Amino acid sequence: MQNRGLLFIPDISGFTRFVTETEIEHSRQIVQELLEVLIEANQIGLEVSEIEGDAVLFFKFGEPLDLSQLSQQVERTFHDFHQRLAMYEISRFCQCRACASACKLSLKIITHYGEFTSYTVKSFEKLIGKDVIVAHQLLKNDIAQHEYWLVTADLLRGDPPAGLSPWIKWHPGVKRTESRDVEFKYALMGDLRPTLEARPRRDLELPRKTKMFSASREYAAHIITLFHAAGDPGYRSRWQEGVLRVEGLSRHLPRVGMRSLRVMKDREETVYASSLSFRSDRIEFSETDQERRTSWYFTLESVDVDRTRLTVDFYVRSGLLRELWSRMIRKRQMAAALCRSLQNLDAVVKEIRVPVEY
Repeated sequence: MQNRGLLFIPDISGFTRFVTETEIEHSRQIVQELLEVLIEANQIGLEVSEIEGDAVLFFKFGEPLDLSQLSQQVERTFHDFHQRLAMYEISRFCQCRACASACKLSLKIITHYGEFTSYTVKSFEKLIGKDVIVAHQLLKNDIAQHEYWLVTADLLRGDPPAGLSPWIKWHPGVKRTESRDVEFKYALMGDLRPTLEARPRRDLELPRKTKMFSASREYAAHIITLFHAAGDPGYRSRWQEGVLRVEGLSRHLPRVGMRSLRVMKDREETVYASSLSFRSDRIEFSETDQERRTSWYFTLESVDVDRTRLTVDFYVRSGLLRELWSRMIRKRQMAAALCRSLQNLDAVVKEIRVPVEY
C-alpha cells in the first residue's frame, strides 16, 4: 500500500572534507553531537527514519504541512545548529584541526512531498519508494551556495505563499533525474545568521576571589600537548593527588561549561570548566566548584617550541578568606599536594600524542 508524506533532510555540508582532512575520532564526535542537535530541534512531530552519515532522514505521513509551519522548523534547525557551532568555537578546549575547523561546517535542508512507505527490520523503521530516491538525489544539485532550504514543486503545489519570513527569497531550480525533471525553489539561509544570539564568555569572578597559593613547573612538551594533559578531565585521576576517579564525563569533547564529579579520598566534588582564553603561545583556563566557592586557574606559557611552563593558582571566594586562613595547616597541605601533582603530570605529558603537527 502506497503512502504519501513529507521527507525532511537536514544535511551537514562540508562533512566529507571535514572527515577526510582532519582527525577521524574528533570529527566523529563533533558530527555526532551536531546530528543530535538536528534531531532535538524537531518541533513538528517528524519521525526519524535513519542517520545517513552526515544527514538525518525525517519523515511524516499525511497531508503536506503548511509552508509557514515548515519554515519555522527550518529556522529552528538552522538556529540550533549554528548556535551549537558558535558555542563550541568559543568554548572548546581541543585545538586540533578537526575541532578548529568545525565552525566552517554548514547546513542545507531538503524538503519533498511524495509517495513512500515504511517497513521494519528489527527495531529500525526503513523507508522505501521512488520519492525517497528523489529526495536523496536532490542533495546533489547545481546550487553554488552551501546553506539553503530547498522545496520541491511537489510540496509547494503552486506559487509559494506570501507573508513568510523576510529572509525567504525564492530562486528557481531543477534537478534532472533518470525518471523526470524535478522542479524546486530554494531560499538562501545566510540571512538568518544575524539572528543568532551572541554567546557571552563566562565570568570567572576573579575580582571577587582571593589567591591563596600558586605553583609552577616547566615541561618538555609543546603547549598544546600540555594543554591536553592538564585540561582533559579524563586524565585528572592520573596526576592530581587525592583524585581517585572522575565520573560523569560527557561523551562530547571538553569545553567550557562541562561538569564532572571528582571522587576523592575524603569527599566528592562537582566541578565545571569555567573559562578559557587561547593564544598560540599562551593558554589560560579555569575550573570552579559547583557552589563557586573555589577556582583553580591554569596558565600555560610557551618557553620555546618544545618547552612549556604551567602555573596553577588556587582562588577562594573572598568571604571564605578568614575561614581558610584559620586553617593554615590545611592550606600548606594543599599547596604541597599541588606541587606533587605537577610532578605527577610529567608522566602523563610524555604519553600524550596530539593527532596533528604543530
